[in-house]
Amino acid sequence: MDKTRLLAQIVATLEHDLAVLTRAAQTAYEAATAEENIAENKYDTLGLEASYLATGQARRSAEIRSALQTYQQLLLRDYDPARGVQLSNLVTLEDEAGGQRRLFLGPEAAGLKIGEADGLVTVITPRSPLGQQLVGKRVEDELGLGTQTLWIVDVA
Repeated sequence: MDKTRLLAQIVATLEHDLAVLTRAAQTAYEAATAEENIAENKYDTLGLEASYLATGQARRSAEIRSALQTYQQLLLRDYDPARGVQLSNLVTLEDEAGGQRRLFLGPEAAGLKIGEADGLVTVITPRSPLGQQLVGKRVEDELGLGTQTLWIVDVA
C-alpha cells in the first residue's frame, strides 16, 4: 500500500469517526439537559448518566480531533537504513510461521486498522511496547513480542 494513500485513508477514517462521535455526544448532551430527565429523587439518575456519557464522548472527540490535526500535518518520510524505523514508516513483520502483518508507525490513533485481509495495516505509536521496539530497528532485525519472535522484512 502506498503511504500517501494510507495517510489519506487514516485522515478519512478519523474524520468519519469524529463526525459520528460528535453526533453521539450532541445526542447525549441533549438527553442530559432535557427537562424530562431532571431527577425527581436520589434514585433517578438518567440525567446524570447521560451527562457522564456526554462528557466521555466530548473527551474522545477532542482526542480524535487532535489526532486528525496531527495526521493532517504529518510529513511522510522515506525509510533511511542509517536511522532505522522512524515515525511515518510502514513496516512489514513476519512471524516464525511465515505470517506477515503490516504496521504504520504513526504519531496518534493507535489500534486504527486500515484496509482488509492481506492489505490490512494497523496503526501503532512509538509509545506502545511494539512501537518502542521498532524505533531504530532495520530490515532483518528481530523483535520479541511476548513468546513470539518477529522479523522486520520490509520498511517503506
